[in-house]
Amino acid sequence: MKITDRKYLKEYSELIGNQIHGLIKRFDFAANQIDFDYITKASAVYSSNIEGNSIDLNSFMNYRLNNIKFKSGKEIKEIENLIAAYGFAQNNKLTKKNLLASHEILSKTLLIKSKRGKYRTEPVGIFGKSGIVYLAVEPEFVEREMEIFFDAVNELLENNLTEEEIFYFASLMHLRFVHIHPFRDGNGRTARLLEKWFITEKLGQKYWKIPSEEYYKNNQQKYYETINTGVNFYELNYDKCLHFLIMLPNCLK
Repeated sequence: MKITDRKYLKEYSELIGNQIHGLIKRFDFAANQIDFDYITKASAVYSSNIEGNSIDLNSFMNYRLNNIKFKSGKEIKEIENLIAAYGFAQNNKLTKKNLLASHEILSKTLLIKSKRGKYRTEPVGIFGKSGIVYLAVEPEFVEREMEIFFDAVNELLENNLTEEEIFYFASLMHLRFVHIHPFRDGNGRTARLLEKWFITEKLGQKYWKIPSEEYYKNNQQKYYETINTGVNFYELNYDKCLHFLIMLPNCLK
């Protein structure tokens, strides 16, 4: 599956794609003139929450207001590192090198130094209560898959796309990245950052304001259920991907 694949675009359009232009028009970017820095912090908190971080937005902002009254632990540092990664993305072009750099920043509390910003060299599985849920591609094939992935990203960045196509490909990019699972840890955080990074490259900086991470957090069960389209990398069924792809535009409602 290449992320430039338009196989599902027609059905996507019928489900929600043909509404995207209107959703963007109705989304009040002006009402979201809250401190841009605050919005970045909120995005990082919600994205971290999806991965099990227990610090909610209110607690984190109170910590930032007066950190003397709060103990700065691993979870706080985890969010702060992700905020820094968002800041890096907001000031740099989306490239493979810069994506690896953003992962190096956000994974400071997740991985030892030698693993940050580097593709994994070990097998990775996702486990649930009843055992393994998904087995990612073998480590020796990660670099190959990521070369294919970034060739497609670069092609999409160079092409003129409609708003509908941008959201469609951004979601497909998010999904495929998670399925490759190129890092030892931090894949979900990086995928959500990548998705928004791509949209802003195509449509402008104000799109960092869309509340995609908050929407995924508030619909976390559906988020994980729809990401799961197969038990391993070789049995992924992208015919199921539309359930995931339609989530992103819904964050504009």
